[in-house]
Amino acid sequence: MAREQFNDLLWFLAVAEELSFTRAAARLGISQSTLSHTIKRLETRMGVLLFNRTTRNVALTEAGERLHLLLAPRIAEIETEMAAIMSYRDRPAGRIRITLSDHALQTVVWPKLSAVLTDYPDLKVEFSIDSAFRNIVESGFDAGIRLGESVEQDMVAVRIGPDWRLVAVASPAYLAQRGTPQHPKDLVNHTCINIRQISAGGLYAWEFEKDGEELRVRVDGQLTFNGSDAMVDAAARGYGIAYVPEDMVAEHVAAGDLHVILNEWSQPFSGYYIYYPSRRQNLPAFRVIVDALRHRH
Repeated sequence: MAREQFNDLLWFLAVAEELSFTRAAARLGISQSTLSHTIKRLETRMGVLLFNRTTRNVALTEAGERLHLLLAPRIAEIETEMAAIMSYRDRPAGRIRITLSDHALQTVVWPKLSAVLTDYPDLKVEFSIDSAFRNIVESGFDAGIRLGESVEQDMVAVRIGPDWRLVAVASPAYLAQRGTPQHPKDLVNHTCINIRQISAGGLYAWEFEKDGEELRVRVDGQLTFNGSDAMVDAAARGYGIAYVPEDMVAEHVAAGDLHVILNEWSQPFSGYYIYYPSRRQNLPAFRVIVDALRHRH
């Protein structure tokens, strides 16, 4: 296979993983027009359509799905072996791609990694902020960071953070006007700030537990976000009740901008884990990442 044809396949894989020519081009460091032309050339050479394109969406065709399933594990294997060869260098080197949520990055990952990355200038880390549950192998990631209960069973998983919990919060002004819920079921009569689960496509049902009783409450309100930062700001401005990580609102609560409600119904759950295929664990660059993130009581 000619070198340019091999590059075409790598570029196809980037589009298949991102499902966006814009994001794939940015990832590859090329123009969108160049990428589009290359994919069209590949489709012409193969005689099949690999992507269905509309003005808003890019989706793999059946042929594209088959090519993606063929290429992804093989390219991942090549990258792993290349990284293993690079391990003979004096210092760990290579690129590590990690998918994680903004909360995981801000509260656990960046505080730990920022303290060690300066010691490894040849180690490059790419963070992809995403709350969806991804198949990291098919999506081209080296690792994912999610809550322990969400980790795929066939992956190596290492705990990187303590238990934490979600809490319901509202501004004093909102509570003065609408009253304070005394039970999770009372939330259906309140204005709440929703968060959409990207992977499932639906709105998150708020989960509560007290004395062995578990409840899932679907709430409604004017605002829906797919990230917690905006939810905290909206709650502080009086737009309703938000259900967010406790550490994100600690300063607001201390300052009196927000009040925690239904506190006894918010129970802690398993914290963040980094998970990855077993073949990655012996790579020097990857060991640097895992060792830096590992949770130490």
